[in-house]
Formats: sequence, structure tokens, C-alpha cells
Amino acid sequence: MKKIWKYIAVGFLFGLLVLIRAFENQLFYDPFLNFFKNDYLQANIPEYNAWLLFVNHMFRYALNMLVSLAIIYIAFENKHVLKFSFGLYLVAFVVLVSLYFYLIQHNLAEDYLLTFYVRRFLIQPLFVLILLPAFYYQRKIKHEEV
Repeated sequence: MKKIWKYIAVGFLFGLLVLIRAFENQLFYDPFLNFFKNDYLQANIPEYNAWLLFVNHMFRYALNMLVSLAIIYIAFENKHVLKFSFGLYLVAFVVLVSLYFYLIQHNLAEDYLLTFYVRRFLIQPLFVLILLPAFYYQRKIKHEEV
């Protein structure tokens, strides 16, 4: 793929990630959006439907993951990198969603900060921001060795 088309495609995909974020209130059920945007230290924990929250977090994570994996594949055109990233996303989802639901059920009133950051990794495409420079650095080091 020519470089200019790569940049256009990656820019478009990052735009999709921005749109997912911009329309989060319309697309996803998440009573904790307003809770964490406001003065959550003084506010009561909102009522929530755990099953609906799980399904919506899974849907949002899947959307972010698919767009992020497309970005990674276009940037590196390497199936091994794509497979590794996919595996990392799956393992991270299982660990993060388990921890998140444990925290909101048992520990939210005591430790808002940990819950906030675990939730952030679930609903924001942060892994792509970590993986892109990591794979770029790995590729750069590999080319310098040759």
C-alpha cells in the first residue's frame, strides 16, 4: 500500500475512534459516564443493570478493538503483529472486565481511582496508543540489526 493511502486510511480509522467517543452517550448504556464526569467523590453510586453494562462495555471494547486492529494492520502489514495484538486485546478484556465488575460491586465506594482507570482501559482505545509505538520501535530495532 502506498504511504499516502496508509496515512489516509489510518487517519480515517482514528476518526472512527473519535466518533465512537463523541457518540458514546447515544450508542452505549453506561450510567458511570456521568458519575465519573461529575463530582464522583461526593455523589452516590448510580443504579445500574450489570448485564446491560457488561454487554455495552463488550460492544464498545469490540468496536474499539476492531478499529485499532485495522490501524495496526495497515501500519505494519504483518499478520504476526496482528495475531499478537488480537490475543493481547482478548486477554486484556477478560482481565479488565473481571476486575472492573469486581470493583464496582465490592470496592467502588472505597477506591474510585482504580475503578476509574480500569474502566478507562475498557472503554477507551488506549492499547492502540501503546502498541503502535512499541511495534514501530521493534521494527526499527530489527532493521538496524540487519
